[in-house]
Amino acid sequence: MKAIQINHRCSADEMRVSEIPIPEVKSGWVLVKIHAAGLNHSEALLRMFEIENDYIQKPIVPGIECVGEIADPSDSHFSKGDKVIALMGGMGRSFNGSYAEYALLPATNVFKVETDLEWISLAAVPETYFTAYGSLTECLLLNGNDTLLVRGATSTVGQAAIQLGKSMGTRVIAACRKEKDFDRLKAIGADFCCIDDGHLAENLPTEMRPNKVLELVGPATLQDSLRCVTRPGYVCNTGILGNIFTVEHFDPIKYIPNGVFLTGFFSNFPTMTTIDAMFDLINKTHIKPLYAKIFGLDEIAEAHTLLEKGGAGGKIVLKIS
Repeated sequence: MKAIQINHRCSADEMRVSEIPIPEVKSGWVLVKIHAAGLNHSEALLRMFEIENDYIQKPIVPGIECVGEIADPSDSHFSKGDKVIALMGGMGRSFNGSYAEYALLPATNVFKVETDLEWISLAAVPETYFTAYGSLTECLLLNGNDTLLVRGATSTVGQAAIQLGKSMGTRVIAACRKEKDFDRLKAIGADFCCIDDGHLAENLPTEMRPNKVLELVGPATLQDSLRCVTRPGYVCNTGILGNIFTVEHFDPIKYIPNGVFLTGFFSNFPTMTTIDAMFDLINKTHIKPLYAKIFGLDEIAEAHTLLEKGGAGGKIVLKIS
């Protein structure tokens, strides 16, 4: 089968298609014929430096998510031909991931889905929409009476969160760095947009104060998000777009204001219950998954160059078959 493999740090231009054997099935794992896969920043980080760590199986086929159909169900509950999505659980790090025509994956991280979405649109969903949906439902306990601020709104997860939040009946405020993005964000469901200057707690008008914040910029603006919510307020830190990964000298008593609740979402443990609920919402409210660019497997160097530099404006999808 055709696949992309890496075994050391490399530039995007060094990524090439190679031929490797189709994996042999084993108990507890299923063979998935991959039709498309969403690209993620974590896969660029893997290529740029994480590959050197001992916990990465080498050589490795990158890719933490995919969509396709069951080619061999092994001893699982699946049937051949089932339409499935797969994500996380070690894909593309502990075992080969989705930059290939086939992937052998743990049955626990593969989910049968009921959807009429074609493969490319479906490929935009797994990691991005699951991360947004889990953040909104499991961490922020979002409901129709809330005002949600999405910080980092132009990111792939941010855009998905706007769509999902609006479909749940929530008033949605989108915070981003450039006014030119306002129209695009309003078109996908944002009720209001504001410039994120890093000081929303000081500058956000009273009528736009949220009671819940999805923080995708991360520690760089986390304290400001905690200070901008009404009481009681909830802040979910899900992203690290600001490229600051930790809060130095974190003192929770002084850092977190009274009456504000801080949580975080980790997407490594998807469940069938959550996946079913997410697709039920997508189907019922006719959400159109967002993606920006499509590349073929043989265009992986171009795709990863864009992934690394940013500027795609949304999800990049790799068309496999």
